[in-house]
Amino acid sequence: MSRSNYYLLGRSCSPLFMLWFLLTTATASSFQTYNVDQTSGTGRRFDGIGGLSGGGATSKLLVNYPEKQRNEILDYLFKPGFGASLQILKVEIGGDAQSTDGSEASHMHNSWEENYFRGYEWWLLKEAKKRNPSIKLYCLPWGFPHWIGNGTLSPYKTPLVTATYVTKWILGAKTHHNLTMDYVGIWNERTFTADYIKILRKFLNTSGLSHVQIVAADGGWSIADAMLKDEELQAAVSYIGVHYPGTVTTDKAMKTGRPLWSSEDYSTFNDNVGAGCWARILNQNYVNGYMTSTISWNLIASYYSTLPFNRCGLMTAYEPWSGHYEVNSPIWVTAHTTHFAGIGWKYLKHDSGVGKFKKGGSYVSLVSPSNKDLTIVIETMSHNHSYCIRPALPKYTVEPQDVTIQLDSSFSFVKQFYIWFSELSFTQKASVLFQQQKPIPVINGQVNLTLGVDQVITLTTVKHDQPQPYGNVPPSAPFPTMYAEDFEGYPLYAEPYNFAQQTGSFEVVQVGEPYNKVMRQMVLETPVAWCLADYGNTSITVIGNSSAWIDTYVEVKARIGEVNGSKEVFIASRVSQGGCSTLSSRGVFLFVDPISKTYHLYGDIAKTKAYLNGTISETEPDWNKIGLYTKGGIVIGLLNEKIIFSTLVEDIYQKPGFVGLGTYPYGIADFDMFFVEEI
Repeated sequence: MSRSNYYLLGRSCSPLFMLWFLLTTATASSFQTYNVDQTSGTGRRFDGIGGLSGGGATSKLLVNYPEKQRNEILDYLFKPGFGASLQILKVEIGGDAQSTDGSEASHMHNSWEENYFRGYEWWLLKEAKKRNPSIKLYCLPWGFPHWIGNGTLSPYKTPLVTATYVTKWILGAKTHHNLTMDYVGIWNERTFTADYIKILRKFLNTSGLSHVQIVAADGGWSIADAMLKDEELQAAVSYIGVHYPGTVTTDKAMKTGRPLWSSEDYSTFNDNVGAGCWARILNQNYVNGYMTSTISWNLIASYYSTLPFNRCGLMTAYEPWSGHYEVNSPIWVTAHTTHFAGIGWKYLKHDSGVGKFKKGGSYVSLVSPSNKDLTIVIETMSHNHSYCIRPALPKYTVEPQDVTIQLDSSFSFVKQFYIWFSELSFTQKASVLFQQQKPIPVINGQVNLTLGVDQVITLTTVKHDQPQPYGNVPPSAPFPTMYAEDFEGYPLYAEPYNFAQQTGSFEVVQVGEPYNKVMRQMVLETPVAWCLADYGNTSITVIGNSSAWIDTYVEVKARIGEVNGSKEVFIASRVSQGGCSTLSSRGVFLFVDPISKTYHLYGDIAKTKAYLNGTISETEPDWNKIGLYTKGGIVIGLLNEKIIFSTLVEDIYQKPGFVGLGTYPYGIADFDMFFVEEI
């Protein structure tokens, strides 16, 4: 064995915590050889690594960041050769329904109207395309507005209507935003029907969207069974997309001949264990399951930290008021692949460049379409440092090991590899993240390496400079103790930035004097729900420091719409829940019915814990200012700056939570001149 191409991967006392060592006592017998060979052809096409925005309003707070920090964050996500360099962006087709951390607005709240400027996904899609014109775009519904399904809570009861609704969203993306969708899904993690998929395929074709490929069914593998029994269905589905497959596939999925995707995966806290999870599945989804694309839920943790699945994004940005964000280690794990292989590259075959190491870990090899570049990605993540939130991970072991990478003659052009190295630390030592090392010479087609544990290594012929991360990120700070909003500074149809709608849809509309722009709750009836939060009939949007706020004063001006109006509006503090548990929230809820001139004080949003009921002597015919003061067990309600009750409730909920406002039941209501102060 030649001493000149034997290298040890691991930390040392160098500034990079890693050196390549020449070893004088090693013997060739200690090495296990792994062939990188394309003489018998290649494996499947690499379809890219992506991130998912939505599936629960997960990018909610990003749009409100100061411009400098917002651009930096977007660069870390999408700019080629810089951070994650994502190759696919998947977004939710909003359906006015709670879908994990919030609800996203539909482009058609009602059958009689269309609007392609609601929400923030359009903005995000354009920002991604601006940075990477080659990025692929993928859209998928979670919930649907009530009129889809004709009140049956199933979009498949009206398949023609549903297909038209989805097709209009894709056409609207192109017409209004010059965004071309590449892929569309069916209904996230819910049942599918073959008839609907066939109808959708026909609608897309007849609408000039034959290029839009269907991914189905964004759930389990059962779509493969159906495809093998139905030739028309098989022809309609271009990609089989599954969620959280645990890196394994099924025989029937393989028999379809379709590309297999993990179209939602990861969903794990973005510390180093989360990075280990991501590193392992990015390789092993193909090694074990022949899956050629993996998409992270979620793209970025940009939602309040007390909502479900805190920090389950590739990076974190949930403080637009401070500008603080964190570039977490999953970003750099992603870069090990995306900087050195693109969509259209080919995996080599299993045992000829793809496989597992004898002592644990995995490797994948990819060749460029021109066959002029080769990239090998290695991961040696240990079990306890790479488990994902789901599914359960069977026990296995990884040990340090010596390996020989043996290239076949077709790679005779490879004279050296550029090396990129990461080692995730679970002690007091700092992690090494995506650091470029000195190139390794390839001698007689061989590279000999010593691999450590919890490492990610890329060997590549693609020359690339070391990215220089942005500096001077503003320090973290809590939500302001005093906050006011008059909604005047927003574009029409925007969702007010720091408000996080949990059920219903709240958007800025123009109403004229005396209040030019207001926030309006738009949903009229219970949506076709994705989670149980929307089976109720209450809308709510929340805001504030939910990890600290107990004692607050909050007020808002509100009015109920004359047409399709709600019955009551409410203002709340100490709201305990968001996400799919929203309608189980405890807190302090003051409901006001200005028509019947009554109020109701409850200890929960579901109105099961009643404290006070009363009448109001005077209300205004249009706008009324509602105020709620809570300090310890003291609760004071105000209407038009007059106290309507003051009471001590000893068993009132006294834990931190959001402040919120909303309607009961669904229906039009306007809100303006919002103010909150922590007491």
